[in-house]
Order: sequence, then structure tokens, then C-alpha cells
Amino acid sequence: MSQPEERVRGVVEEARKKIEEEEAKLKEALSKIKHKVMVVSGKGGVGKSFVTANLAMAFALKGYAIGVLDADIHGPSIPKMLGLKGEAPTVGPTGVFPVIGPLNIKVMSMDFLLPSDEVPIIWRGPLKMGALRQFIADVMWGDLDILFVDLPPGTGDEPLSIAQLLQPDFAVIVTIPSEVSKLVVKKVVTFSRTLNVPILGVIENMSYFICPNCGSRYYLFGSGGGKKLAEEMGVPFLGVVPIDPSINEACDKGVPYVVKYPDSEVSKLFFEIVNRFEEEIKKRTQK
Repeated sequence: MSQPEERVRGVVEEARKKIEEEEAKLKEALSKIKHKVMVVSGKGGVGKSFVTANLAMAFALKGYAIGVLDADIHGPSIPKMLGLKGEAPTVGPTGVFPVIGPLNIKVMSMDFLLPSDEVPIIWRGPLKMGALRQFIADVMWGDLDILFVDLPPGTGDEPLSIAQLLQPDFAVIVTIPSEVSKLVVKKVVTFSRTLNVPILGVIENMSYFICPNCGSRYYLFGSGGGKKLAEEMGVPFLGVVPIDPSINEACDKGVPYVVKYPDSEVSKLFFEIVNRFEEEIKKRTQK
């Protein structure tokens, strides 16, 4: 064998070993996570991060060991909503340790790695996919009952890679009532079905606004879009979240809404989703 051929074979063998090592690390990390739930929507700005953060807290309040992976590389919001802005993961000999949030929730986000809020991530697909893979395989998640994944909008690189890597147990789909949102979010339902990810249900965010002076209810983005979407696509409808200044206030202050307002109707919705999840898992174990 010539020297150039030996060199090529050596490079190929080294690449093969590296891929095998990465696959082994990924498999080990996933073996410690009982269930994976992706929170997804075709539209941006509909409140996926709010839903992810508060679902995670609702489950943690019920005693579950929870992790949150903020997979929105370009617009990470989870650290801010969980009061972890400015924190950073620690690095040890065995890997990267996630930031520990309220109720011992383990969190990993690109936001922890940025030097300031003004610095953007200007990456193409392969770099983003590599980062997400590392966030799963190289982060010491440990034993988790549920890992929630806050996905960016759309059905492209990040949602596809996460769905293929994690093989989530469920998808929670977030929309707003408008027809424009409904048209786009329908694609996410089909996306989830194509990838064999069971849909736990649809949440309609920003459903209505109640005037604090007269108590009248105003449907600023139309009425019933989320429920219609669920009916048309044949998936469960989980409920509605109104436009409420207290929600924005809690998010901006980094205080999870279900912790600050545990008796509100919105918090009850999140706890009802916990019950629905438990029922679905029980059905699976009985099959």
C-alpha cells in the first residue's frame, strides 16, 4: 500500500472511531432520561419558551426530576424566564454540567455561552447541529424523569435533528388564535406525525384579553383558532392561555408564572397537562 493510501486509511479510521465514541456518549446520555418532550410551533413569537419553562416547573413542583434543553440557538429565552440570566455551566473532566435552576431543574442553553446580549449566533446548519448534539451527549444531564426541549420555529434543521436524535415521547404544540398561525402550525402537526412523535396536544396562547376596568373579554387575534386546528388535525386540545400583563411581568423578572401565581387559571392548565401526561404514560405501560 502506498504512503498516500495509508494516510487516507488512517484518516478514515480515526473519523470512524470518533463517530463511534460520539454515538456511545449519546446513547449513554439518553439511557438516563426516561421521557423526552419537545415544545414546538411553526410560528415564532407564539410563546413556546413560556410554555416550556412553566411546564418544566409544573412537573418539578410535582416531584419530577426535570431538565430543559433550550434548542433555540439564535433566540434563546429559557435562562431569562427561569431567572438564570448570567449563569454559566461548569466544565469538569467528565463533561459539561448544566446550570441548576429553581427546584433543581437542569438547564442548558446557548445563552449561557454568549459574552453579551448583543452577540448573535451567525451559524449555518452543520454548526448548529453539532452544538445541539453536544448539548445532549456532552452535557452531564444525569438521571432525569423528563427532558423538555424548547425548539425554534419551523420544521427545519433544529426540530428535525432533535426529533431524530432524541426520538421524543411527546410533542406539545403551541399556537395563537389567528388564521395565519393556524395555517403554519398545521405543518408542525404533520411534521410530528411524519417523525412518529405522538402529540400530547395543542395549547392556544394569547387567546384573549380581559379589560381590567370593565371585565370585558377581547379576542385580539381572533377566536378559537387553536381549538379549530386541533379538531381539524385530529389532536387533543389542551387549553388556552390569555394575554395577561402578569405573565409578561413574571417572564421579564425571571420568576416562573406557575410558582408566582400557582392558583391562577393558567397555572391550573399546566398542572392539568401534567395529569394528562401521567395518564398517557400509564396507558403505554398497560399495553
